[in-house]
Amino acid sequence: MTPRTIVITGASDGIGAAAARTLAKAGDQVVVVGRSEEKTRAIAKELDADYFVSDFSDLAQVRTLAAQLESDYPRIDVLANNAGGIMGKRTLTVDGNEATFQINHLAPFLLTTLLMETLVASNAKVINTSSGANSFGKLDLFDLNSEQGYSTNRAYGTGKLANILFTSELHRRFGEQGITTAAFHPGVVRTNFAADSTSPFRHAYKTLLNRFMLTPDQGADTLLWLINGTAGKDWISGAYYYKRALAKANPQAYDAELARRLWEQSEELVKAD
Repeated sequence: MTPRTIVITGASDGIGAAAARTLAKAGDQVVVVGRSEEKTRAIAKELDADYFVSDFSDLAQVRTLAAQLESDYPRIDVLANNAGGIMGKRTLTVDGNEATFQINHLAPFLLTTLLMETLVASNAKVINTSSGANSFGKLDLFDLNSEQGYSTNRAYGTGKLANILFTSELHRRFGEQGITTAAFHPGVVRTNFAADSTSPFRHAYKTLLNRFMLTPDQGADTLLWLINGTAGKDWISGAYYYKRALAKANPQAYDAELARRLWEQSEELVKAD
């Protein structure tokens, strides 16, 4: 069999790196994408894989990444949108968007849509790393930049809720063209997540609670299950999963009209000047 080409963002650490190792060992062609040149290069060297560096707080870098991927890989079997994170105080990116929303939603939205021609031609899977934190998100289409009452945790939850809405709308728009897609919660994983944020979560990652968290390999389990499984047989395209099972999400996640309007507004927000 021809090795699959699998692009994983946020693959320089955590569950992205764990999944990349497993897939590369199985013989897949893994393409590693990360923000840190040093860490991304190190993982790529370990796996003898191609790599690209892209900072999702700058949409110009996302456009460059998409162009590079489109040029180098005529076929992409899987796009794993795994990059993201929880931020500190409210800041705007160079593109004028609230950083949490851009890094967790707008950047992977832009990358996916720019690669759509290749993804459709490849009958690709698009797997989006969400989080159980979506439950305390609240998506307000009139305040996507969190100008009203910003909260670090709520902004992160809203970004992860947006991942699920994006997944369902991606399925609605492109499912009949061969795209299959799912979002998932990896669990609470022992990584450097939240280390640079002001969220109370950061303390848990540095205390004794750390020992009760999942390893990156355990956190990558559902991601690998979705990548290796078959939509329609093993899992349902457009749905949200946790521990290889359908999971309950924020009530807003099931609002089809909200998903449609979020897609439309995202298109406007990622337009190049």
